[in-house]
Amino acid sequence: MKYAIAIAAVIASLSSASAEKWDLSTMTCKQFVDSDKDTIGIVLAWLDAYYRDEDSPPVIDTDKFVQNAEKLGAYCASNPQIGLITAADSLFDN
Repeated sequence: MKYAIAIAAVIASLSSASAEKWDLSTMTCKQFVDSDKDTIGIVLAWLDAYYRDEDSPPVIDTDKFVQNAEKLGAYCASNPQIGLITAADSLFDN
């Protein structure tokens, strides 16, 4: 539960003055792991939603979220030049 609250707080704290665009289709694993904590949290939340089935209930399983984040972090640390979406596809695309 605390992870979901932390992600919500990060998103709520973003202001339009600090608005950025991240093209995840071109982001490498290295760029992802080198990002600041807030960026990583937002990207992980986006990936969590993106790789869910369309009919999945709107429930955030924080244990699964953390496990998937750790898997992606380990994979990206070992494969820094791989694209982030390629890495996520290999881990989470069913």
